[in-house]
Order: sequence, then structure tokens, then C-alpha cells
Amino acid sequence: MDIRSRIADLMRPAQGELAEFVAIRSVADPRQFPPEECARAAHWVLEKFAELGFSDARLERTPDGSDAVVGSRPGPDPDAPTVLLYAHYDVQPPLDDAAWRTPPFELTEVGGRWYGRGSADCKGNILAHLIALRALGDDVPVNLKLVVEGSEEQGTGGLEAFVESHPDLLRADSILVCDTGNAAVGHPAATVTLRGMVNVVVTVEAMASELHSGMFGGAAPDALAALISMLGSLRDKHGNTTVSGLDNAQTWTGAPYPPEQFRDDAGVLEGVSLLGDGSVSDMLWARPAITVLGIDCPAVTGSTASIVPRASARLNLRVPPGTAAADAHTALVTHLRAAAPWGVHVTVDLEAIGSPFQAEVGGPAFEAISAAMSEAYGRPMATLGQGGSIPLCNVFADTYPDAEIILLGVEEPLALIHAPNESVEPSEISALAESLALFLKHYATTPG
Repeated sequence: MDIRSRIADLMRPAQGELAEFVAIRSVADPRQFPPEECARAAHWVLEKFAELGFSDARLERTPDGSDAVVGSRPGPDPDAPTVLLYAHYDVQPPLDDAAWRTPPFELTEVGGRWYGRGSADCKGNILAHLIALRALGDDVPVNLKLVVEGSEEQGTGGLEAFVESHPDLLRADSILVCDTGNAAVGHPAATVTLRGMVNVVVTVEAMASELHSGMFGGAAPDALAALISMLGSLRDKHGNTTVSGLDNAQTWTGAPYPPEQFRDDAGVLEGVSLLGDGSVSDMLWARPAITVLGIDCPAVTGSTASIVPRASARLNLRVPPGTAAADAHTALVTHLRAAAPWGVHVTVDLEAIGSPFQAEVGGPAFEAISAAMSEAYGRPMATLGQGGSIPLCNVFADTYPDAEIILLGVEEPLALIHAPNESVEPSEISALAESLALFLKHYATTPG
């Protein structure tokens, strides 16, 4: 029986297995969910991989208090390449339960897709790893290492610090980061760039206290109006990010993102324009992008006829490869201070910062995964960028400079990861599993 047929047989019980996994509410935030749920998920992963030859699989406590599942499976030839398999078992919180059409922690099939928090990000990727290894059985000619972390969604950096302090434990020739996905269902892709990010809170202060707008309005400086003016300076009329000192003219050279597909994927309303004067791919993957995440100011309901003395906004700046995150932070702070009107007092506090990432392509692992995905999906593998940040990739690149880092997964746009109604297309799990199996089988013989 060939690999595809084996995977088809293995997919029959896969829905039940994923349902068991999704039912574990492994949100790595003890303020929202009990930590015992993450512990259950970690043990679930450990047991599944231990059954597949990772005899030394164990839990390693990382500096942020989360547990990573770590293990290894030697191949028949110790001189064969070593492949590190990565994923994470923690999930985003469900957010608004009322916005879910199905229970968030109960895997439910609707229209052929499987709905549930973590079904795609990232428990569906873990299932693909398991199915690939089951399909191969003992026929794995490479050496395997494993790390499945438990705090990726919280961004607390536990595994990053663990890798830096245990560099030899996870050292490999290639690292498969299964936490991204394809441009569309059935269209194979490897993610080759990740934007970095800078999160800041900008606070504007103009007066000691609120003042009656009838008595003082017109001469008294309005902190909220000042903040609005500053935020308005961050984009031009076309929607391009205009932070002084950042390059807003770079272009994307990989696979394009068709505008109509993007409009459908993003749910853009009829008559509303897409932003920027570049292509969708340029705007998503090659250029900086600023987003106002929230504003602290009086709510409409309950507001009074008063001039606001103090207002704040939380900003997220996505940083493309080629720009250092620290330089982007400096540029953003400088821009905000320069854009502040009327001499208002401005404070900019840094919340989080992460560097962009660009993978090396053309090596033996990249060629092997390209061939494997093309065979599994029946069409050539494309290269994509991703707007999200995965700081661990930079730690891997710095710690293992000779390793090829390849990002792939089941998380295509319809999966709605991080949002209500997250789902996974089962064919993406089976096709990724086949791709992984073919890669592991043939990587050792790929010229390089």
C-alpha cells in the first residue's frame, strides 16, 4: 500500500482523535482557563509521539513556566540528516462564545469543515505530524527530533529562552515549523518571510482635568483631538503607512495574492477599497503596516460635554524583512512625537517587539519539501509571506545558522485562526501529512 492510501485509511479515525484534542481547553492563560488543561494537552501530545518511537519523549519546563514536549527518534543511519518537527499545543482563547456558530471546544463538522478552537492552529498540524509518521511506520531514513511547545499564543517566550539555553538539544539540519499554511485550500505553499512587530501605547496629555466644552472649548487643547490628528498622520489617503523613516516602496517577488480572493478571505464589504498603492502581496508581506488596536477615551454612552484632558491608543506596527524591528520602533516614536500638535505631552511605551524573518531557500530540505508538496497536492508549491510574527524562527536561525527552516501547515485563510469559528479543511490535514511523509522519506537522498 502506498503512502497516500495509508493516509486515507488513517484519516478515517482522525476526526475523533482531533475532537479529543480540541476538547482540551489548552489556553495558556491561567486568568482565563485552569493550567491543568495545558498539562492535559502536553501529556496527550507526549503519549501520542511516545507511541511512534520517541521513546525519550518528556516534558521540559521552560522559563515562562510552560511545558514543552521534547523527544527524539534515531533513524537507521546516525549520519543521515536530522529533522526537527515543531508545533504548539496551546490555543487562543475563544473570545466571544456568542460569536461561535458551534461550541468552541467541541469539534463539529459543518459543510465538510471541522470547527473548533485549535482545529487548525495548531492541533491540526500536530495531527498531520502524527498521521505522517504512522503512514511511514519504520520507514523513516532520517533522524528525528521533536518539540511541541505550550505558550506560543501567549508570546511569553518560554521556548525561545529554552532553545537559547539548551542549544544542542534541538540542533538539526532542517526544522519544519508547522504553524502556517497555504494561500487557499489545495494550493501548497511554504512561508518564506514573516513580518516583525512593534506594539506601543501612545498617551497624550494636554490638561490637568476635564473642562466644560461650553466654557473652555475653542481655546483649551483637546487631548483626544490631538491623538486623532497624530493617528491620522500614520496613513495617507490611499491607506499607505507613512511612518517617517520606513520604506514603503518594497515589492513582493513570490506568489501573488489575487485582490478578489483577498476581498473574499477578509470579508471586505461591497464598495470598500483595499488599502495601499501596491499589490495585495506588497501590502501584506513586503511593506510596513500600522494598525490602531484600541483607544482609551470616553465612551459614546455616558460621555459628557467635556474636553478630554488625556487619551491613549495602542498601536501595532508590522515590520517587513529588511527593516530592523528596533529601527522601526525608533521611527514610530519619532513620528508620533513630531506629529503631536499644540505642544501636548506625549509618552510612548513599548509593549512588545519582534524581528522579521526571512528563510533561506534553495537548499536540499527546501527542494525536498517543494517536491513532496507538489506530489501530494498535484500542483507546484508556491512561496508566501505571512503578516504574523513567530519570534521563535529568529531564535532558531540565530542558534542553528546552518539549519534550513521551513514554515508550512494547514492554516489557510478560511481557517479563521485566532477568530471565532476557527475551522480546518480535512483535506489540508491529509495533504500536509502526505507532504511530510514524502519529505521524511526522500530528504536524505536529495542532492545538496
